[in-house]
Amino acid sequence: MERIFDQRKIMDCIAKSKYHAVLDSLAIDFYLIRYEKGELVSSPFQNELLFQIVEHGTVNIYFIRDDGTRYSLSNGTTDYFLGDMDIFYPKNNSIYAEAAENLTCISFSIEKHREKLFSNNSFLVLICNSLAAKIGAMTIIDAAPASLTERVISYMKYKCPDETLTGIEQTAFHLHCSARHLQRILNQSETSGLVKKLGKGTYKLILR
Repeated sequence: MERIFDQRKIMDCIAKSKYHAVLDSLAIDFYLIRYEKGELVSSPFQNELLFQIVEHGTVNIYFIRDDGTRYSLSNGTTDYFLGDMDIFYPKNNSIYAEAAENLTCISFSIEKHREKLFSNNSFLVLICNSLAAKIGAMTIIDAAPASLTERVISYMKYKCPDETLTGIEQTAFHLHCSARHLQRILNQSETSGLVKKLGKGTYKLILR
């Protein structure tokens, strides 16, 4: 991730955005963020609340359930909003946004400018339209088919502190499988080089 504060580049990106009139009316501190393919653009682990508008590239947004099942929520390209829900609601601990390719976003801090955002009717109309479209899309999504191995890897990556699984029985309960089946998957994943055993019932994800 790279933050860019070059005012000329920022203004060029804003001028290209179809929301340029509203953005110009906000009078806030914008900057650009560039992400490489595979980087998380937004996740529950990030402390800073950012509003971001995709200027170039594609982002995948998905939801990870406690059992490791992954739901694809949407794909965003140029002019897609990230952080619109964070303006009003506490951050969701299961929603992730990942750069599907090299990505550039127009960005600003939500916390720093919250009052200005709430007082700008044109901006709020954009946010309402964005949220309505996303809610509509969520009503028709289905869980992506996933093998237990895929669910275990997702669970370790997104739900385990430091990507480290601890406790076979408890994890098997969350993943809705038997402890014996989970242990077999972990053994196979260790052999495949996906995880590393740190101790009894403790495995570290090494796949990136």
